[in-house]
Amino acid sequence: MNGPKPEKVYFYGTCLVDLFFPDAGMAGIQLLRQAGVEVIFPEGQTCCGQPAFNCGYWEEAREVARTQVALFPGDLPVILPSGSCAGMMKIHYPELFHGQPDEAQVLAFSARVHELTQFLVDVLDVKLTDLGEPVKVTWHSSCHAVRDLGLKGEPQALINQLSNVELAPLAREFECCGFGGTFAVRHPGISAAMADDKAADAMATGASIVLSTDGGCLLNVQGTLEAKHRPLRVQHIAEFLWERTRGR
Repeated sequence: MNGPKPEKVYFYGTCLVDLFFPDAGMAGIQLLRQAGVEVIFPEGQTCCGQPAFNCGYWEEAREVARTQVALFPGDLPVILPSGSCAGMMKIHYPELFHGQPDEAQVLAFSARVHELTQFLVDVLDVKLTDLGEPVKVTWHSSCHAVRDLGLKGEPQALINQLSNVELAPLAREFECCGFGGTFAVRHPGISAAMADDKAADAMATGASIVLSTDGGCLLNVQGTLEAKHRPLRVQHIAEFLWERTRGR
């Protein structure tokens, strides 16, 4: 984004953040506020429509998507703490609405969508001061964040600003964790095997926390680690960054 930093933004919380990682959603809002940005959270947010879209129910997905687009009428950036949902809104909404009467409206909305870490780094150029104790973490790059949005190092750039945090890279960072939304339901055996590989990779780093920008990935890896009684825990990057930088 060129030009001055925005004074206001919208925040789209996403289903999984709302239901499973609400602290991550609040942390994302606080990080934006800490950077001097006013955050508007429209009520009535639901699913972005990705599950229906991926299963081929495009008309149902459009119905859901139209409801979400209507919640963000102002010409402000829309920030999401999820590479998956941001990818759906930014990349796949234009595909979903191609040739529809409201295509132009949706295209204008999609152009305003940003994943949180990309926005913090590329638009706000935030500078973080670490207030936490020494810790080693590892980072899982979600498929949609990397392949749809082109996430390339923004989360790591934020983590590397934290003086007491050691970032241990995964040997197989860009392999899928096996969640894939409905993929985990339709192919549970394959999904579980992929999650096992991801958990083993994370354990081998010696880190105590696995960070990611996507709730689905975190849920899948967390479930695997808990089933194996591993001490390694998962955390959304927004929550981790806010815990490390907020004033006590």
